Amino acid sequence: MKVQLKVNNLTNPFTVEELQKIIPFRNVEEPGIIGQNRAEKAISLGLGIKSYGFNIFVSGVSGTGKLTAVKSYLNEIAVKEPVPSDWCYINNFDDPYQPKKLSMPAGHAIELKKDIKAIIQEARQSLVKAFESEEYANRKRLIQEKYEAQESTIINAINQRAEKESLIIKQTPLEIFTIPIIEGVPMTDEQFLSLPKEKQEKIHEKQNKLAEDVKEALRQTRKLAKAATEELNKLEKEVAAYAISNLIEDTEEKYTQIPEVIEYLKNLKNDILGNLTEFLLADKSTENILGGKNQDFLKRYEVNVLVDNSRQQGAPIIIESNPTYNNLIGRVEKESVMGTLLTDFTMIRKGALHSANGGYLVIRAEELFKNYFSWEALKRTIKNKEVLIEEATDKLGYLTTKSIKPEPIPLKVKVILVGDPLYYHLLYSYDIDFRELFKVKADFDSSMNRTDENIGNYIAFINSVCELEKLGRIQDGAMAKIIEFGSRLADDQGKLSTRLALIADIIREADYYASQEKSSQITPIHVLRAINEKNYRGNLVQEKINELIERKQIFIDTTGSKTGQINGLSVIDLGDISFGRPIRITCSVNLGKGGIIAIEREAELSGPLHTKGVLILAGYLSEKYFQDKPISLSARVVFEQSYSEVEGDSASSTELYAILSNLANAPIKQGIAVTGSVNQKGEVQAIGGVNEKIEGYFELCKKIGLNEEQGVIIPSANKQNLMLKEEVLEAVANKKFNIWAIDTIDDGIELLTGLRAGSINEEGTIAYKVNTTLINYSEKMKEFSEEEEDSAGDNIWVSNVVG
Repeated sequence: MKVQLKVNNLTNPFTVEELQKIIPFRNVEEPGIIGQNRAEKAISLGLGIKSYGFNIFVSGVSGTGKLTAVKSYLNEIAVKEPVPSDWCYINNFDDPYQPKKLSMPAGHAIELKKDIKAIIQEARQSLVKAFESEEYANRKRLIQEKYEAQESTIINAINQRAEKESLIIKQTPLEIFTIPIIEGVPMTDEQFLSLPKEKQEKIHEKQNKLAEDVKEALRQTRKLAKAATEELNKLEKEVAAYAISNLIEDTEEKYTQIPEVIEYLKNLKNDILGNLTEFLLADKSTENILGGKNQDFLKRYEVNVLVDNSRQQGAPIIIESNPTYNNLIGRVEKESVMGTLLTDFTMIRKGALHSANGGYLVIRAEELFKNYFSWEALKRTIKNKEVLIEEATDKLGYLTTKSIKPEPIPLKVKVILVGDPLYYHLLYSYDIDFRELFKVKADFDSSMNRTDENIGNYIAFINSVCELEKLGRIQDGAMAKIIEFGSRLADDQGKLSTRLALIADIIREADYYASQEKSSQITPIHVLRAINEKNYRGNLVQEKINELIERKQIFIDTTGSKTGQINGLSVIDLGDISFGRPIRITCSVNLGKGGIIAIEREAELSGPLHTKGVLILAGYLSEKYFQDKPISLSARVVFEQSYSEVEGDSASSTELYAILSNLANAPIKQGIAVTGSVNQKGEVQAIGGVNEKIEGYFELCKKIGLNEEQGVIIPSANKQNLMLKEEVLEAVANKKFNIWAIDTIDDGIELLTGLRAGSINEEGTIAYKVNTTLINYSEKMKEFSEEEEDSAGDNIWVSNVVG
C-alpha cells in the first residue's frame, strides 16, 4: 500500500507542551548514566565480584559516555573501600642486584623514608663524636700499647739472641738478613773472606739458624698485628654499636607491627657496622680518578617510596591515558656517568598498575593496542597477580643488559577496558586469554526509548552542562529543539541518542551564538543555527556534487520521464557528516539467456550485499514471470558515473523498477528518487540513512528548482525513522516536495509510471506488458533454437554424404 505522507506524519517533533509536562524532572543535579540500564547492571556486577577474571570491557560507540559512566560508578564505590598499602623498595644488602619490596600501611612509607634519613644523619654525627671522644682514644691507645709491648718483647728477644751469636739483624723492603760482627762492628766482606773456612762455615750455620728464628719472630709479630687490628675493629664496632643502637631501637619501637621493617633495620645496622670507614667518609662531592662523581655511598640506605597512599581516600582510581609498557608496569631508570649507564634500586619507578594496586585501573582499548608489549604485559600481570618490573628488551630474549631485578609486587586490581565493540569482538574471537580475564561485558547502547523519564534525564543533563560550564539559560523552545535533535541522531522518532557528547557540543555552540547576540538565554533560533552550521562546516563535498549535477557534468534528471532510467539514493559517510547522494541507475534489456547482469559485479566493483540484492531480483522475476516459460532475458543494470565499489542492497528495488520499466516500455518519472531493498516476494524492506537520502535529494531539487512533482519513495517500515529538517517539512507542507511510503514493488511502480501494476492477465497494466515482452522473447528464442537445430542437421547430412 502506497501512502503519501503528510507533514504531521513525517516526524514526531518534540513540542514545548510536551516539555512542560515533564517539568518535575528538570533540575541541574548530576543526572548520572542516562539510558544505559543494561550497561549499568553489567558494570555493577563486574565491580561487585572480586573473584579472578571478572574484569570489565566497556564497549560502545564514541560519545555515549562510557568513560564518564565508569568514573561515576568508581567514584561512588571506591571511596567506601579501604585505602591500600604503601609500597617501597629497599636495598638488599646481601645482593644489591635484587632489591627487596616492602609493604606498609598507607602513609607509613614516607614516614619510614624520613626516619631512615634521620637515622643516617644522626648516626654519622654520633659516630664522629664517639670516635673523637677521650674514652675511645684511651681504649684504643691501651690496645695499641699492649700489642706494641708484646711485639717489642719478641723483637728484643731475637736481637739478644743475635748479639750472643755475634750477629746483627738487618731488614730491607725485600728481605731480612744477618751480618756477623767483630767487637760490635759489622764485619766487612774482606774480613769475612780472610777467615778460615771452618770459621766461615760456623758463622753460616749460626746465620741460618738465626734466620729461622727471625722468620718465626716475624710470624708472631704479624699475628700480633692482626690481633691488634681485630681488637681495634671490635672496639670500633662496640663504640659504633653503642652510638647508633639507641637510634635504631627508637625506630624499631615505632614499627613493631611491621616485622619486615624490623628486619630491615637490623640489616641496616649490621651494614653500617660492617662498612664504618666508607660510611664515615661517604661524601657526594668526592670524585673518582676519571673526574666523574662517585655514587653516593649513603644511597644504599635510602628508602625508595614507590606508591604513597598517604593522601588517598578509599581505593585508588587510575585512568591511564598513555598505556605504554613502562607506564603500565614501571621501569628502572639509568643515568649516564662518563659514558657508562648506572642504576640502583633508588631509580625504580612505578607504573599505573602499582598506583592502581588495591583499586581500579581504567584504560582505553585503542590506546592500549597502539603500544608494543602493553597488552601482553597487562595480561601477564593479571594472570600472575603480581607486577614484575623488567626491561622490554628482556622479553625479546636476545638483547639484554645487566640491570637490577626488583622483587615482584603482589597485585590486586580491577581492570576496566573502554573501547569500541570491534575491539571486544576481535579479542573475544582471537585471544583465548581475553575470555578468561575479562568475563564481564558492559555494552553501551547508542539510543534509548523516548520516554518521559528519559526525556527528564535528558533535560537534567542539558541543564547540568549549562550549570557546570556557566552557559546561558535554555528556553523551553530551545530545549525542545535539542531533544528533537537527539531523536534525529538516533534516526528514530521513538528514540533518543545517548551520544551525549554531541548533544553537549550543540549546547555549547548555541551558547556561543547567543553570546554573540548579547543574549543571556539560548533560544530555538540559536539551537537551529548550531545544528545548521555544524552541517554547513562538513557538507563541502555534498555541495560540490550538487554543483556538478547542476552543471550537467554528473547526469541526474529531475524532470520528465524516461524508460529504463531511474534516480537511486545512496549515502556518503565522511565520518563527521553523512549525506544523501542521488545516482542515476539505468537498465538495458534484450533477448538472451544471461538473466540479470550487474555491470558493477562484472567489473569487480560490487560488494557481497549488492550482489545478493541483484540475485534477489532474479528470484522475484522468476517467481512472478518465468513460471510457464524459460528465461530468455539479458538485463544489464548499472550505476552510472560511479567509480568506486557499490555496496548494500538499499538500491535493489530501484534496480528492479528500471528493469520493469524497460520490459514494459513504461517511462519513469525522473523527478522521483527511490530507496528501499526488496525481497523475492516483492515486499519493500527498510533501509538505513533514510533522512540523509531524502534531504540529499531535496537539496538537489531545491538547487535545480522545485516543481511540486519531485519527491522520494521510501519503505513504509522507515516512517518511524523520519526526523527531517524543518526546511523539508515546510516544503512538504506547501506541496512543493513529496514523500511516499510504500509496502510493495507494485505500489512503487504505479507511482513511478502512473500505470496500474495489475497482474499478467490484465491488459494495460505493468505486469501484463512485462509478461508480453517476456513471451515475445521466449518465442523468438524458440525460433532461434529451431533454426540452429535445422542448420546443425543440414551439416550432419552433408558430412555423411561426403563420408
